[in-house]
Amino acid sequence: MITFPQHLLDGYKAFATQRLPAEQSRYRELSVKGQSPEVMVIGCCDSRVSPEVIFDVGPGELFVVRNIANLVPVYQPDESAHGVSAALEYAVTVLRIKHIVVLGHAQCGGIRAFVDKIEPLTPGDFIGKWMQMFIKPGEVVEQRDHETMAQFVERIEKAAVFRSLENLMTFPFVRKAVDAGQMQLHGAYFGVAEGSLFVLDKVAKEFRSVKDAA
Repeated sequence: MITFPQHLLDGYKAFATQRLPAEQSRYRELSVKGQSPEVMVIGCCDSRVSPEVIFDVGPGELFVVRNIANLVPVYQPDESAHGVSAALEYAVTVLRIKHIVVLGHAQCGGIRAFVDKIEPLTPGDFIGKWMQMFIKPGEVVEQRDHETMAQFVERIEKAAVFRSLENLMTFPFVRKAVDAGQMQLHGAYFGVAEGSLFVLDKVAKEFRSVKDAA
Protein backbone atom coordinates (compact mmCIF):
# COMPACT_ATOMS: atom_id res chain seq x y z
CA MET A 1 0.00 0.00 0.00
CA ILE A 2 1.32 3.43 -0.97
CA THR A 3 1.31 5.91 1.88
CA PHE A 4 2.06 9.59 2.18
CA PRO A 5 5.88 10.10 2.30
CA GLN A 6 6.91 9.86 5.94
CA HIS A 7 9.78 12.33 5.61
CA LEU A 8 7.29 14.98 4.50
CA LEU A 9 5.14 14.33 7.56
CA ASP A 10 8.25 14.53 9.74
CA GLY A 11 9.21 17.75 8.00
CA TYR A 12 5.82 19.27 8.65
CA LYS A 13 6.00 18.35 12.32
CA ALA A 14 9.38 20.08 12.55
CA PHE A 15 7.91 23.12 10.77
CA ALA A 16 4.86 23.17 13.06
CA THR A 17 6.91 23.00 16.25
CA GLN A 18 9.94 25.12 15.28
CA ARG A 19 9.39 27.60 12.44
CA LEU A 20 5.65 28.13 12.57
CA PRO A 21 5.54 29.54 16.13
CA ALA A 22 8.06 32.19 15.12
CA GLU A 23 6.12 33.12 11.97
CA GLN A 24 2.53 32.48 13.07
CA SER A 25 1.65 36.17 13.07
CA ARG A 26 3.01 36.49 9.54
CA TYR A 27 0.87 33.60 8.30
CA ARG A 28 -2.20 35.06 9.96
CA GLU A 29 -1.51 38.45 8.37
CA LEU A 30 -1.08 36.84 4.93
CA SER A 31 -4.32 34.89 5.33
CA VAL A 32 -6.24 38.10 6.03
CA LYS A 33 -4.53 40.66 3.79
CA GLY A 34 -3.46 38.30 1.02
CA GLN A 35 -0.06 38.21 -0.65
CA SER A 36 1.87 41.24 -1.89
CA PRO A 37 5.34 40.06 -2.93
CA GLU A 38 7.56 42.52 -4.76
CA VAL A 39 9.57 39.84 -6.56
CA MET A 40 8.65 37.08 -9.00
CA VAL A 41 11.17 34.32 -9.65
CA ILE A 42 10.97 32.17 -12.77
CA GLY A 43 13.06 29.11 -11.97
CA CYS A 44 13.64 25.51 -12.93
CA CYS A 45 11.74 22.52 -11.53
CA ASP A 46 15.08 20.99 -10.49
CA SER A 47 14.77 19.92 -6.84
CA ARG A 48 18.25 21.27 -6.08
CA VAL A 49 17.37 24.84 -7.01
CA SER A 50 14.73 26.20 -4.67
CA PRO A 51 14.41 30.01 -4.87
CA GLU A 52 13.03 30.21 -1.34
CA VAL A 53 16.09 28.40 0.01
CA ILE A 54 18.67 30.18 -2.16
CA PHE A 55 17.38 33.64 -1.26
CA ASP A 56 16.48 32.70 2.33
CA VAL A 57 13.04 34.27 2.24
CA GLY A 58 9.99 33.89 4.40
CA PRO A 59 6.34 33.22 3.50
CA GLY A 60 4.78 35.74 1.14
CA GLU A 61 8.07 37.23 -0.07
CA LEU A 62 8.38 35.54 -3.48
CA PHE A 63 5.90 34.73 -6.21
CA VAL A 64 7.45 31.67 -7.87
CA VAL A 65 6.77 29.77 -11.07
CA ARG A 66 9.00 26.82 -11.97
CA ASN A 67 9.26 24.79 -15.14
CA ILE A 68 11.79 22.73 -17.10
CA ALA A 69 14.87 24.91 -17.76
CA ASN A 70 13.30 28.12 -16.40
CA LEU A 71 11.93 29.07 -19.82
CA VAL A 72 9.52 31.86 -20.67
CA PRO A 73 7.60 31.41 -23.92
CA VAL A 74 6.92 34.27 -26.30
CA TYR A 75 3.60 36.08 -25.92
CA GLN A 76 1.05 33.93 -27.73
CA PRO A 77 -2.60 34.70 -26.99
CA ASP A 78 -4.45 31.74 -28.47
CA GLU A 79 -6.85 28.99 -27.45
CA SER A 80 -4.14 26.89 -25.75
CA ALA A 81 -3.41 26.80 -22.02
CA HIS A 82 -0.25 28.65 -20.99
CA GLY A 83 0.84 28.08 -17.39
CA VAL A 84 3.87 30.37 -17.32
CA SER A 85 2.02 33.13 -19.17
CA ALA A 86 -0.90 32.86 -16.74
CA ALA A 87 1.40 33.17 -13.72
CA LEU A 88 3.17 36.10 -15.35
CA GLU A 89 -0.10 37.83 -16.15
CA TYR A 90 -1.26 37.50 -12.54
CA ALA A 91 2.06 38.65 -11.08
CA VAL A 92 2.29 41.76 -13.23
CA THR A 93 -1.31 42.87 -13.59
CA VAL A 94 -2.73 41.85 -10.21
CA LEU A 95 0.14 41.68 -7.73
CA ARG A 96 1.99 44.59 -9.38
CA ILE A 97 5.37 43.07 -8.64
CA LYS A 98 8.45 45.28 -9.01
CA HIS A 99 11.03 42.71 -10.07
CA ILE A 100 11.15 39.56 -12.19
CA VAL A 101 14.18 37.30 -11.74
CA VAL A 102 14.90 34.52 -14.25
CA LEU A 103 16.99 32.01 -12.30
CA GLY A 104 19.04 29.56 -14.35
CA HIS A 105 21.38 26.95 -12.90
CA ALA A 106 24.23 24.51 -13.52
CA GLN A 107 23.65 20.84 -14.41
CA CYS A 108 20.22 21.60 -15.85
CA GLY A 109 18.64 18.39 -17.10
CA GLY A 110 16.39 20.15 -19.59
CA ILE A 111 19.30 21.96 -21.20
CA ARG A 112 21.36 18.77 -21.26
CA ALA A 113 18.52 16.93 -22.99
CA PHE A 114 18.35 19.72 -25.54
CA VAL A 115 22.10 19.72 -26.13
CA ASP A 116 22.33 15.93 -26.38
CA LYS A 117 19.25 15.75 -28.62
CA ILE A 118 17.95 12.78 -26.66
CA GLU A 119 15.18 10.54 -27.90
CA PRO A 120 11.66 11.38 -26.66
CA LEU A 121 10.89 9.92 -23.24
CA THR A 122 7.20 9.42 -24.10
CA PRO A 123 5.11 9.40 -27.29
CA GLY A 124 3.93 12.89 -26.35
CA ASP A 125 7.52 14.18 -26.12
CA PHE A 126 6.55 16.97 -23.77
CA ILE A 127 10.14 17.83 -22.84
CA GLY A 128 11.36 17.96 -26.43
CA LYS A 129 8.51 20.20 -27.52
CA TRP A 130 8.94 22.44 -24.49
CA MET A 131 12.67 22.87 -25.09
CA GLN A 132 12.16 23.71 -28.76
CA MET A 133 10.76 27.11 -27.83
CA PHE A 134 14.23 27.94 -26.52
CA ILE A 135 15.44 28.52 -30.07
CA LYS A 136 14.07 30.77 -32.79
CA PRO A 137 13.03 29.35 -36.17
CA GLY A 138 16.12 28.65 -38.25
CA GLU A 139 18.47 29.18 -35.31
CA VAL A 140 21.26 26.61 -34.92
CA VAL A 141 22.76 25.80 -31.53
CA GLU A 142 26.00 23.86 -31.79
CA GLN A 143 29.17 23.29 -29.81
CA ARG A 144 31.92 25.73 -30.79
CA ASP A 145 35.45 24.82 -31.80
CA HIS A 146 37.76 24.39 -28.79
CA GLU A 147 34.74 24.40 -26.46
CA THR A 148 34.43 21.49 -24.03
CA MET A 149 31.05 19.87 -23.50
CA ALA A 150 30.92 21.32 -19.99
CA GLN A 151 31.58 24.82 -21.36
CA PHE A 152 28.99 24.32 -24.08
CA VAL A 153 26.30 23.22 -21.63
CA GLU A 154 27.03 26.13 -19.27
CA ARG A 155 26.86 28.58 -22.17
CA ILE A 156 23.46 27.26 -23.20
CA GLU A 157 22.22 27.25 -19.58
CA LYS A 158 23.07 30.94 -19.39
CA ALA A 159 21.69 31.58 -22.88
CA ALA A 160 18.33 30.23 -21.67
CA VAL A 161 18.24 33.06 -19.13
CA PHE A 162 18.94 35.61 -21.85
CA ARG A 163 16.26 34.13 -24.10
CA SER A 164 13.67 34.12 -21.31
CA LEU A 165 14.41 37.76 -20.53
CA GLU A 166 14.02 38.54 -24.21
CA ASN A 167 10.72 36.64 -24.39
CA LEU A 168 9.40 38.44 -21.32
CA MET A 169 9.49 41.69 -23.26
CA THR A 170 7.12 40.26 -25.90
CA PHE A 171 4.32 40.44 -23.33
CA PRO A 172 2.59 43.84 -23.69
CA PHE A 173 1.86 44.18 -19.98
CA VAL A 174 5.49 43.39 -19.10
CA ARG A 175 6.91 45.86 -21.63
CA LYS A 176 4.48 48.53 -20.46
CA ALA A 177 5.53 48.12 -16.81
CA VAL A 178 9.24 48.05 -17.68
CA ASP A 179 9.04 51.08 -19.98
CA ALA A 180 7.15 53.00 -17.30
CA GLY A 181 9.88 52.25 -14.76
CA GLN A 182 7.44 50.32 -12.59
CA MET A 183 9.23 46.98 -12.91
CA GLN A 184 12.72 45.64 -13.60
CA LEU A 185 13.89 42.37 -15.16
CA HIS A 186 16.90 40.46 -13.83
CA GLY A 187 18.89 37.36 -14.69
CA ALA A 188 20.71 35.06 -12.25
CA TYR A 189 22.60 31.76 -12.39
CA PHE A 190 23.09 29.30 -9.53
CA GLY A 191 26.06 26.93 -9.26
CA VAL A 192 24.69 23.84 -7.58
CA ALA A 193 27.98 22.26 -6.43
CA GLU A 194 29.38 25.39 -4.78
CA GLY A 195 26.09 27.05 -3.92
CA SER A 196 27.34 30.12 -5.78
CA LEU A 197 25.11 32.84 -7.21
CA PHE A 198 25.85 34.95 -10.27
CA VAL A 199 23.78 38.00 -11.26
CA LEU A 200 23.49 39.28 -14.81
CA ASP A 201 25.29 42.53 -15.60
CA LYS A 202 22.98 43.87 -18.30
CA VAL A 203 25.52 46.34 -19.65
CA ALA A 204 28.38 43.86 -20.00
CA LYS A 205 25.95 41.01 -20.76
CA GLU A 206 27.87 38.77 -18.38
CA PHE A 207 27.08 37.01 -15.13
CA ARG A 208 28.96 38.44 -12.14
CA SER A 209 29.60 36.57 -8.90
CA VAL A 210 27.68 37.98 -5.96
CA LYS A 211 30.66 37.14 -3.73
CA ASP A 212 32.96 39.28 -5.88
CA ALA A 213 30.50 42.15 -5.75
CA ALA A 214 30.44 41.94 -1.95
